[in-house]
Amino acid sequence: MGLVPDGEIDGHTHRDVNGGWLRPAVFGAMDGLVSNFALIAGMDGGTDPGSKVVILAGLAGLVAGAFSMAAGEYTSVASQRELARAEIEVERREIRRHPSLEEQELADTYEAKGLDPTLAGEVAHQFHTDPDQALEEHVREELGINLNDLPNPVVAAASSFICFAVGAFLPLLPYLLGAGDVIPAMIVSLTALFACGALVSRVTSRSWWYSGLRQLILGGAAAAITYAVGALVGTTLI
Repeated sequence: MGLVPDGEIDGHTHRDVNGGWLRPAVFGAMDGLVSNFALIAGMDGGTDPGSKVVILAGLAGLVAGAFSMAAGEYTSVASQRELARAEIEVERREIRRHPSLEEQELADTYEAKGLDPTLAGEVAHQFHTDPDQALEEHVREELGINLNDLPNPVVAAASSFICFAVGAFLPLLPYLLGAGDVIPAMIVSLTALFACGALVSRVTSRSWWYSGLRQLILGGAAAAITYAVGALVGTTLI
């Protein structure tokens, strides 16, 4: 084994996979890009070239989508957090009322994982000398929850709102700058979809080109289908 310089730890670190911001941020940005690009493409296909209705629809889609995503994320994560807290309180009461049974339950869990029965009992007893440590260990083993890393609904909602708004703004930007058809928005949106997909690969095991191409194809297909629907029915409605 190689020597480790003083002050450094010989080991490795992991990225945070339990935080409440990554999933809503990624989902929000992708959803904003895809949904507003598809909405704008559909409106462009069903209206006259250069129609201001496209801009109005894009702005409405951005605002409505961002608030909808934020509200949905807040409610979902808040409910998840409340359920976790309720189950934690159940475990706290059981440890207080039946400490011996809970200690044995924890020892059985360690034994099932391969520890020697005597060692499993000693480890469980050591945790149960401190009620807070006992609770934390029971919650981790039985519920798969880290008491110090419960999801935060405010973080999830804010991440989703901001990222959706940014993603939804990109396909709208060419129209705000004077574009008269969907081509500039398509170029910006497909480029952004590929870039976002490639960026996501930094926190996954997928290659950057695979993640980028996957997002580009999915977003492009959604916009193409919506454009076709707008072109088919738009002239009969407007």
